[in-house]
Amino acid sequence: MKVRQFSATLLLSAVCLCVASLGSVARAADKVKIGFVSTLSGPSSALGVDIRDAFMLALKLNGGKVGGLPAEVLIADDQFKPDVAKELFDKMVQKDHVDFLTGVVFSNILMAALPSTDESGIMYLSPNAAPSPLAGKQCSANFFAVAWPNDAYHEAAGQYATNKGVKTAYLLAPNYQAGQDSLAGFKRFYKGKVVGEVYTKLGQLDYSAELAEIRAAKPEVMFVFLPGGMGVNFIKQFMAAGLAKDTKLLVPGFGDDQDIIRGVGADMLGVFDTSHWGLDLANASNKKFVAEFEKEYKRLPTIYAAQGYDTALLMDAAVRASAGNLGDKDLLRKNIMDAKFSSVRGDFKFNTNHFPIQTYYLREIQKDAQGRLVNKIVGQPIMTNHGDAYVKDCPLH
Repeated sequence: MKVRQFSATLLLSAVCLCVASLGSVARAADKVKIGFVSTLSGPSSALGVDIRDAFMLALKLNGGKVGGLPAEVLIADDQFKPDVAKELFDKMVQKDHVDFLTGVVFSNILMAALPSTDESGIMYLSPNAAPSPLAGKQCSANFFAVAWPNDAYHEAAGQYATNKGVKTAYLLAPNYQAGQDSLAGFKRFYKGKVVGEVYTKLGQLDYSAELAEIRAAKPEVMFVFLPGGMGVNFIKQFMAAGLAKDTKLLVPGFGDDQDIIRGVGADMLGVFDTSHWGLDLANASNKKFVAEFEKEYKRLPTIYAAQGYDTALLMDAAVRASAGNLGDKDLLRKNIMDAKFSSVRGDFKFNTNHFPIQTYYLREIQKDAQGRLVNKIVGQPIMTNHGDAYVKDCPLH
């Protein structure tokens, strides 16, 4: 590989001498090649499917182009397995020579696969997973979190519980990086007493033992981080056990989003969550996104879909600002950081660690004008222009 690269460099230098200067060969790529790796099968596949569908919708609405260039998207299923994701990342970098990577849902899968991008210089734009190590000491010049820092929804939930004067809370999450980050985030801003903190197996679907412990603890608030099928099963079992009569259920935004509502049904009415996005955010980009997504896929979008859509818009803006010069990684990196695009969440900006600074809201599941269960933003924002707790440790300053 090194010999081949060296030979190519010599040949390029010779050509450059003939035409006068090195700068004369710099030119835009003829297309943008994107590797999309996500969880597209199994109980948690709805998350990856929503990200994929919204990402592809943004490209469709943009004429199949990114930054004015035709886009080729290579889509692969990581099967909810870190080793599979790493193999796919390696293939897309080494054999397919993609210009960008994106798509991963879960933090443990991302942490296993991401070294492929660091070694290659390929930019990874994350439509969901944003583990705390990557916000601090392990931050990467090639990693950009387009969603929200792992702790942020949970920090907002902790702040909300504090604002409401909640005295006791019980916390539950799966035992992996995002689960650990979630409960750490809640506790960072919650001033009451944590009467239980439980970490379950990732992918667990039966919570009978945990529900018995919750009943005995009698907390005022139950804060739970369980994405996808895990959340559907927990909420069904929580409601069936009658615990909602004495304990208020509070979840991060994805914990009672449209995919969860579809799985649980009427029991979701009145559940509260915290989120950086909502169906009813009134900016023009969001109105277009919600309408076009429902038109295209005959369902309402989730937070995951909103993040997938924004990821495509960010990529488009960065490529356009780079005039299609995808080979200049420093230029591309700068234009990702500075990208100006009409985010569905409103204003968008990165912190120095490549994680977003943004506003977080309280949402409640209510019925819309058509009688559908949807999340609606209620009250004033819980946190405005909120970053993360780890940026001070990131050497990218």
